[in-house]
Amino acid sequence: MRGRYLAGLITLALASAGLGAASADAPKWSLAIHGGAGVIERGSLSLEQEKAYREGLDEALRAGAGVLDKGGTSLDAATAAIHVLEDNPLFNAGRGAVFTAEGRNELDAAIMDGRTLKAGAVAGITRTRHPVDAARAVMDHSPHVMLAGEGADRFSREQGLEQVDPSWFRTEKRWQQLLEWRKNHQARLDPTHRYGTVGAVALDASGNLAAATSTGGMTGKRWGRIGDSPVIGAGTYARNGQCAVSATGSGEYFIRESAARQVCDRVAYLHRPLAAAAQETIDSVGAIGGDGGLIAMGPEGMPAFALNSPGMYRGQVAAGSAPQTAIYADEALPAKK
Repeated sequence: MRGRYLAGLITLALASAGLGAASADAPKWSLAIHGGAGVIERGSLSLEQEKAYREGLDEALRAGAGVLDKGGTSLDAATAAIHVLEDNPLFNAGRGAVFTAEGRNELDAAIMDGRTLKAGAVAGITRTRHPVDAARAVMDHSPHVMLAGEGADRFSREQGLEQVDPSWFRTEKRWQQLLEWRKNHQARLDPTHRYGTVGAVALDASGNLAAATSTGGMTGKRWGRIGDSPVIGAGTYARNGQCAVSATGSGEYFIRESAARQVCDRVAYLHRPLAAAAQETIDSVGAIGGDGGLIAMGPEGMPAFALNSPGMYRGQVAAGSAPQTAIYADEALPAKK
């Protein structure tokens, strides 16, 4: 499989300091985002498409940075960045989400507070404009961690979150992908959206980490399938002093490897630098057949990006620096000065 072939071949992670006191030049806040991983090779996007993706990532980075620069929390920054991506039909989250086999948009999201280890998640919701808000409400206003299906929809309404007609999420491009899938269930889907999920990891000026992830899942998913994105420890995880992680890829494999928690465990117990922990985790996902990528944020504000697919929409911004974005696997984000 592509994951096995590329695992270990593509190592794309920013240098990350290990545990310990923050260095003098560490940023006072930092944010990293992703917009999904997949077969995104140079030449697969037109110049116009590439520009649109970079602009979408830049807008999300600026939204999160605006929160952090005013002293806001990492939770609020991650949420703000995800809001922008959920409203952008280029990405498989919120508006622009893929369709299930039955022709529905069923949305998943999760968020986690690294300071308290509180977390919230929703799966299979159908009417909440911003699924990450529903996940946040589960965390903040319920005794639970994950709600799914009709119950999650009802909870979202009761919380007064913005509701939309399901047609809000529909785009013609995603509908055509479903029609292709229905022909033989091995559809020739747009490879640049193979694992479309959006995510954010952030460190605020108080030193608190947070992670959030949102997705429409897989085209043609059936039987209420839930991937890794809303599973705490698989697609989303945050713990102060260790790391915050959001993943994107073949969710079943990320679940089997507890990928998001695995990154933090490698940092905490094996004393691995964050960049190495991120790539080693992706290698473990690839070893059992999984493809995709993840973003991680360390307690010193240095993000790491790791993938075993030819590309991942991604970006970073920190205090005192401008947003930076990347798409292709061989396109390194420069380390912050």
